[in-house]
Amino acid sequence: MSERRAEPPSSSEVTELLRAVIDPELGDNIVDLGMAGTVTVSDAGEVRIGIKLTIKGCPLRAQIKKDVESRVATHPGVTTVSIDWGEMTADERTEVMTRARWNAREQAGDTQVSALTRVLAIASGKGGVGKSSVTVNLAAALAKTGLVVGVLDADIWGFSIPRMLGMSDRLEARRVEGSDKPRIIPNERRVGAGLLKVVSTGMLVEDESTALMWRGLMLTKAVEQFLNDVHWGELDYLLIDMPPGTGDVQMGLARMLPRTDLLIVTTPATSAQKVAIRAADMARRSFLRVAGVIENMSAFTCEHGTTYPLFGEGGGAALANEIGVDLLGQVPIENAVAAGSDEGEPVAIAGDGAAARAFNAIARTILDTAVPTSEMGGCSARSAEAVPVSVSRRDD
Repeated sequence: MSERRAEPPSSSEVTELLRAVIDPELGDNIVDLGMAGTVTVSDAGEVRIGIKLTIKGCPLRAQIKKDVESRVATHPGVTTVSIDWGEMTADERTEVMTRARWNAREQAGDTQVSALTRVLAIASGKGGVGKSSVTVNLAAALAKTGLVVGVLDADIWGFSIPRMLGMSDRLEARRVEGSDKPRIIPNERRVGAGLLKVVSTGMLVEDESTALMWRGLMLTKAVEQFLNDVHWGELDYLLIDMPPGTGDVQMGLARMLPRTDLLIVTTPATSAQKVAIRAADMARRSFLRVAGVIENMSAFTCEHGTTYPLFGEGGGAALANEIGVDLLGQVPIENAVAAGSDEGEPVAIAGDGAAARAFNAIARTILDTAVPTSEMGGCSARSAEAVPVSVSRRDD
């Protein structure tokens, strides 16, 4: 008497088996990622599965094929497994990448930055908009109010924060209480009643003219080390001077510090505004909140009181309107800003001109819109920004 063959699985049973197949690059199962399509099962136990890859030439195709076949074949009623390969549409690819980024955000590990620290990344779509000078002056303006403010120079190639803050000492590492290994100790500078704690690759090299020829993975690892191995201690704010664009450092930061808010710096020029919107799009795709726009180099006022918009007009307001956030301030062109940066004395500390007033006003706006620490104590830093911020045009 022949042994009775097991009943073939239903289509839904095959789909459940496919949930155990993980895309090794995207880190999620192929069903929830939308890669598993139609499943048909014949009376003879022949299973046919439609699988959509993100791109037709996906290098992981062989691995996915092996995992699908071995997983489905565990069912005793399956005789053969065949796959019909397809490719995702642009919309499907966007959806799957959004889910993958969300998973990476939710799986972010702990860092040395306290969950009670408000993290602000100063970002731009392109270089040359004065992002670093905005970072140091905002940090100084916040510290002047008596706060402890961290400054992380994440512009690994183009580090300039040490010179701008007049802090040239090299970083040191030592064991601190409660730590299982030596930690990098930030360099410190008193600003009024407050304190700046600063970390930069410029504090790791012998000379500021040294070129760091690092590639993507090394850049991400450097930022990861600055977040995981630096003894930041208690900070009220951490300001991060980002490199221009939307590359490895930006994506790594979004993964490691998903509660980060972005301040986007642009100039009044329309061309700069059109590039800066890419930084906002990066934030949206990474589930980061854009906290506002700062227009730098707004205009130049001569000694006779005549104002000249050397780089155009309206770029900051147009960008803020397009992405639906506030224009936090406009910083005019003023020689004191460049001179202060060259001398290591940010104009926001002791300056009394229009630029100093603008930086201090922006800092006050940031303070006024901060979430009180007492309200954050019982919340999850990861879920605080659980709803992605869309980039949309503000209604008039």
